Amino acid sequence: MAQALLEMRHITKEFPGVRALSNVDFTLHAGEIHSLMGENGAGKSTLVKVLTGVYPRDGGTVFLNGKAINPKTPKDAQDCGISTVYQEVNLCSNLTVAENIFIGREPRKFGMIDWKTINQRAAELLAKLDVHIDVTKTLDNYSVALQQMIAIARAVDVDAKILILDEPTSSLNEEETAHLFKIMRQLQKQGLGIIFISHFLDQIYEICDHITVLRNGELVGAYETAKLPRLELIAKMVGKDLNEVKDMDNFAEKSVPSDEVFLDAKGIGAVGKLNEVDVQIHKGEVIGFAGLLGSGRTETAELLFGINESNKGSLSINGKKLHLKKIGFCPEDRKLSGIIGDLSVRENIILAMQAKDGILRHIPYEEQVKIADDCIKLLRIKVSSREQLVKNLSGGNQQKVIIARWLATQPDLLILDEPTRGIDVGTKTEIQKMAISLAKKKGMAVVFISSEMDEMVRTCTKLVVMRDRRKVAELTGSDISSDGVMKAIAGGAA
Repeated sequence: MAQALLEMRHITKEFPGVRALSNVDFTLHAGEIHSLMGENGAGKSTLVKVLTGVYPRDGGTVFLNGKAINPKTPKDAQDCGISTVYQEVNLCSNLTVAENIFIGREPRKFGMIDWKTINQRAAELLAKLDVHIDVTKTLDNYSVALQQMIAIARAVDVDAKILILDEPTSSLNEEETAHLFKIMRQLQKQGLGIIFISHFLDQIYEICDHITVLRNGELVGAYETAKLPRLELIAKMVGKDLNEVKDMDNFAEKSVPSDEVFLDAKGIGAVGKLNEVDVQIHKGEVIGFAGLLGSGRTETAELLFGINESNKGSLSINGKKLHLKKIGFCPEDRKLSGIIGDLSVRENIILAMQAKDGILRHIPYEEQVKIADDCIKLLRIKVSSREQLVKNLSGGNQQKVIIARWLATQPDLLILDEPTRGIDVGTKTEIQKMAISLAKKKGMAVVFISSEMDEMVRTCTKLVVMRDRRKVAELTGSDISSDGVMKAIAGGAA
């Protein structure tokens, strides 16, 4: 193979109390789409941050086209030709599309910003990516998918040699993902080296040429995608043999709901957000809200929890008026609405309990420690200590901290909105099994919302299918299937 575009050799990175990377190698060639794979906490994000100058490396060397480089800031990395598009698009929603693409490097004429050139060049850049929009409108006029295309346009216009895409499809539907992959293949043909980070195995096998696997901050190996069976990939990621991996999907039987209705919602809705919805949730039941993005799944969950107020219908718990202290809610966006990054793991876990008890009933430190330690052990949260800042955890472990926060309150109903988005295969399985276990062993009612139909089918005892912000079907027993859900969404028989 031709000389590598990027070579990272013996990369080491340490944080207080933990070695995040230990002697890791990574190689990327021009015109290659290469995936970084591993469980949450494996070191993927840390390796990317070392490459892009966010973190200084503690050991090792980096070569770009055979020349040693040492970016100390993201700007240094960009000047070297390394651009990154993150899962959370880091653009300015109040600026125009054109301004976002050229911010910090605006063309000038007679000492003044040349707006005509900026708008014209922005439109041309996006047209190359098959995106045709008004570049003079502010970014907040466009969907997440279009915002990602705008971020990619900015990234490749700075003479990029390497494009890093970190979980770019986590908020995209199938059509939007297909468009992104079309653009990636187009950039690949132009000789760009692309590092693709995703937890969607189907997408990895569809788009990537090679896979590098990390585990616990160490290199497991680099493999040609076509020659690495999926089960072997999972085994390498989680550090188990193939037989153990095959057992991961052998779920225990689903929970058996009791006849007792815990929550009864009749005709609930909110103007402009949700039409009238009926739903009954029984104790010991895992109920799923299925549907496409924007179908009303999250809006229903938010009405049940009380984030938004229902101005239609009625809502009762155990036949009485809604009592929010009995409900826990793990939101879809864990960074925006879940974790508080500058607080410790312990503080994040006890947050809901403290809010429930009130500011005048402070939880003693010794009790906080016990609650946090019990939750860390129960959910197998990977931390250097309970006092570690939660923002320094991997995405999957942050998700577990949010779940721990609500489990500590001992809720009767736990709402999990996209609890497995952006996390690895092993942790996904843990969370799915946890939902079943809480319903079976604790008698808890669990609402489970996911865009991945397979995990809904194998986890839920009942599926409420949503379309156009209304309930269109309710599936139970043998009727719970991907085919049944898709027929209901499409408007056919379910």
